[in-house]
Amino acid sequence: MIAGAGPGSRNFFVGLLKTATSLSHLTQIHAQVVIHGLQYDLAIVTKLTHRLSDFKAIRKARSLFLTIPNPDLFLFNVLVKGFSNNESPLSSISLYTHLRNKTILTPDEFTYAFAISAASGFKDAKLFVDMVSSGTPFDSRTLAVVLPAVAELHELQVGMGIQCLAMKVGLDSDVYVLTGLVSLYSKCGEIDRARLLFGKISHPDLICYNAMIAAYTSNNDTESSLKLFKELLAFGEKVNPSTVVGLIPVSSAFGHLQLTNSIQDFCLKFGILSDPSVSTALTTVYCRLNEIESARKLFEESPEKSLASWNAMISGYTQNGLTEMAISLFKEMISVLSPNPITITSILSACAQLGILSLGKWVHGLIKSKNLESNIFVKTALVDMYAKCGSIVEARELFDLIKQKNVVTWNAMISGYGLHGHGHEALELFNEMLHCGVAPTGVTFLSILYACSHAGLVKEGDNIFKSMVRDHGFEPLAEHYACMVDILGRAGQVDQALEFIRKMPVDPGVVVWGSLLGACMTHKNHSIARLASEKLFELDPGNTGYYVLLSNIYSADRNFPKAAMVRQVVKNRKLEKVPGCTLIEIGEDTHVFTASDRSHPRTMEIYAMLDKLAGKMREAGFHTETTTALHDVEEEEKELMVKVHSEKLAIAFGLIATEPGTEIRIIKNLRVCLDCHNATKLISKITGRVIVVRDANRFHHFKDGLCSCGDYW
Repeated sequence: MIAGAGPGSRNFFVGLLKTATSLSHLTQIHAQVVIHGLQYDLAIVTKLTHRLSDFKAIRKARSLFLTIPNPDLFLFNVLVKGFSNNESPLSSISLYTHLRNKTILTPDEFTYAFAISAASGFKDAKLFVDMVSSGTPFDSRTLAVVLPAVAELHELQVGMGIQCLAMKVGLDSDVYVLTGLVSLYSKCGEIDRARLLFGKISHPDLICYNAMIAAYTSNNDTESSLKLFKELLAFGEKVNPSTVVGLIPVSSAFGHLQLTNSIQDFCLKFGILSDPSVSTALTTVYCRLNEIESARKLFEESPEKSLASWNAMISGYTQNGLTEMAISLFKEMISVLSPNPITITSILSACAQLGILSLGKWVHGLIKSKNLESNIFVKTALVDMYAKCGSIVEARELFDLIKQKNVVTWNAMISGYGLHGHGHEALELFNEMLHCGVAPTGVTFLSILYACSHAGLVKEGDNIFKSMVRDHGFEPLAEHYACMVDILGRAGQVDQALEFIRKMPVDPGVVVWGSLLGACMTHKNHSIARLASEKLFELDPGNTGYYVLLSNIYSADRNFPKAAMVRQVVKNRKLEKVPGCTLIEIGEDTHVFTASDRSHPRTMEIYAMLDKLAGKMREAGFHTETTTALHDVEEEEKELMVKVHSEKLAIAFGLIATEPGTEIRIIKNLRVCLDCHNATKLISKITGRVIVVRDANRFHHFKDGLCSCGDYW
């Protein structure tokens, strides 16, 4: 035991509190603090409050705070932040209000930051209304803290109520309130109201200008934003990083590359580029413009890399399909910084794109170690990742554990069922969602229509499409129309699909005609295929896939001269077909195969296994599907070409590299061909293996000679 209660004792206990590993450990240390008469020592109490908050014991932290007769600002800040971090935003704002109105302490930048963070955590901004109704005093600064939360939640009606409240108590001309209202109305798309309120500020300061510049930019009025920015410079006002961040077109990057370059040059000239918020915003815009090299160069040259800047670069890689780069950068980041929910959702999206389950599970383990599982966005991203990595059962288990589901969570699970061809399960979940009072979005309808399409649920899909317009007031987008064309086309109703297109109130685009051409391939409708392909060649002449589809349609009809003509067009226009490849994961190693690949170290064993399978398949009466192979080679050579498609090589490798009975999972970058689909069904029966294939469209679960898609893909 330590004698006395001097600085040595204080430092000892503060150090001990830092290393506490559990709530019970903290309780024991607290008892020793009391025994040594240090229960009112502010340094110790502040650290103990902080650690109690870390262990989610926020009520104990509050009780401890109340025992201190004269808490200082640092202790106030710790508890304001603690309430916010423990999902008690109202308590956080109440404590902030108490600090301002009932003490002589002056809030600092940290107090405001923690209070704003708490306000942003309101699940319903009417929590604030309850606070006012209870008689809690407030002033203009309180309103200025709450308004950003209302703005982030897009709670326009609540914001208007706060404006009325401000008018009632004579705060409607206060510059802090007006600035907060400018931001509120701009984020709710009410730019005219924001402009009107800005005009009421007789002498706007830099903060007011910043709010209005950001308002114009966020509403895609860059011309007005630039005009106001130049006006500010003409007044001789020295702009700050917030001014520039408001000017950067983060939310509407498309078409603004030149503006972004100019802003970067300005920042470089005036020494603002080194500010993390500026460099992060510019990095984000470059990523959204697919200027990845510019984004990475800016990121690397930033003297101070904040967590937000790492997130921007990782997210940029993910959004542009550069998943391996995203994962590599993520692994580099976690060696110097702890991820937050934004980082995690981005990297889980990358895992979902790649379809590598082991990587997704590794990230899940990291989430558990960082105590990030409670975040709804992380939970939703996990559901999405497991579904897209082939583990639909694990996805549903996680989904069922989420108590407070938002619409994105429901969408992720419905989409997952659609991806696996579980149309009926998707419909049940969709109806459950409506029963729970969760309002569907356009994405919800897209997901459920997709699920109906891949399960042959024509009547159900038609009813949902009509309900979308009739009952929910949604105006269908091109993707929704394409889903309906897909639903009809996959069911063999190609003529009805064409008629549906002709009755569309908007011009059908590439997605719609592409769906129709795909249906023509499946059901060998050559006349409509020609019509659809002509439209596609006109709308998207550089897409090789449509030429390949049309060529395959002709080949299937044994019209080889026309198939050759289509292929010749591809050669003449120097268009390149995306090469097919298949990925298989064995343990922690990833193996990628291309057609006729002989580069693998175990090539001899792989081809021997293929020969062995081919013999057993012939005995079972299997005939190779060669109709879409090149027509100008002998039949025997056609069979050989189809035999060495990348997915067959990957499956053969999986059979020799894993124990008998082990499930085999492969990922194909293109749609699986008819012959490989038929062959995989039989291989699953011959070997007694479950084979899961994720192709460009969906998942196929092969077992005992059958596929989960019911040959409907």
